[in-house]
This record gives sequence, structure tokens and C-alpha cells, in this order.
Amino acid sequence: MINNPRPPIGTRHQRVGWETPVGLDETMIRMVVDRFYADTRRDPLIGSVFNRIIAPEAWPRHLSVIADFWSSMLLGTGRYVGRPMPKHMGIPELSDAHFQRWLALFRCTVDELCPPDIAALFIERSERIGNSFRMNIAIRRGDDITSMAPLDRETLLWSPLRD
Repeated sequence: MINNPRPPIGTRHQRVGWETPVGLDETMIRMVVDRFYADTRRDPLIGSVFNRIIAPEAWPRHLSVIADFWSSMLLGTGRYVGRPMPKHMGIPELSDAHFQRWLALFRCTVDELCPPDIAALFIERSERIGNSFRMNIAIRRGDDITSMAPLDRETLLWSPLRD
């Protein structure tokens, strides 16, 4: 067995195949996370799930964890330490409709807040993550995933009202 421990938290990882787009930084990531989850909490389909699972007083910590996730994913900071799959698998009502809405809201958020190259990076990663999560959940539920295709993109029929 090879001993391959995780690098220390805060260690930058070397990414292969792409450079960080100019303008993508911690401030932009936090802006996306804060806006997206504010809109998500008001969404008629997925808002009730988020609001049931995450207590109002837990949202600041949750947003920081999600920002760490995206910082690790896009900037290679290594700050995220966690296992999101078990938490998502504990939500019995999660379905393709929930993942489609999550992705549609995410696309709207990054299209609104980010330059096109950064929005495209966020979207590519979010779609990969969303499809991976739904496939893993389906496997754990005992579903046959051999014919499971990537999610169709949902077009939002509502727009979040902002304060």
C-alpha cells in the first residue's frame, strides 16, 4: 500500500490543462456563493430542501465551507476538507429535477456576476459535479445507471427577487 497523505490545508495544488482566468479570485468566488445560495433559499423547488436541512444560524458557516470548496476546485487552494456525498445522500427527496434547478440557478448566477471565461469554468465544473452527485446517489439507491445520460439544461421560468 502506498502512503499518499493529503497535502496540508492551504497548499496550492498544481493544476494541469488550464490556467486560472484573470479576475478569478477569492472575492469573486465568495460573491458567487453568497448570491447563489441567497437565490437558492428562495427557489420554489429547492429552497425548501435547503431551508429544512440547513438551520438559519448554520448558513454563515455553510457558505464559508462552500466558498472553501470552490476555492479548492478553481484556485487549487486545498482549503476544502470534507465529504459532501454522504450529506447529499441523506436527503431522500433529491431527484434530477433538484439537480437541474440547482444547475440552472448556478448558471444564471455566474452568467450575471462573472466574465464569460470565468462563468464558463464555473458552469463546466458545476455540471460535472452535479452529474457525478446524481449518479453516485442513484448507485447508492440501487438504481441502474447504465442508461443515465447527463442532465438536460433547465431554463428558469422565474427570477429571484433580491433585497
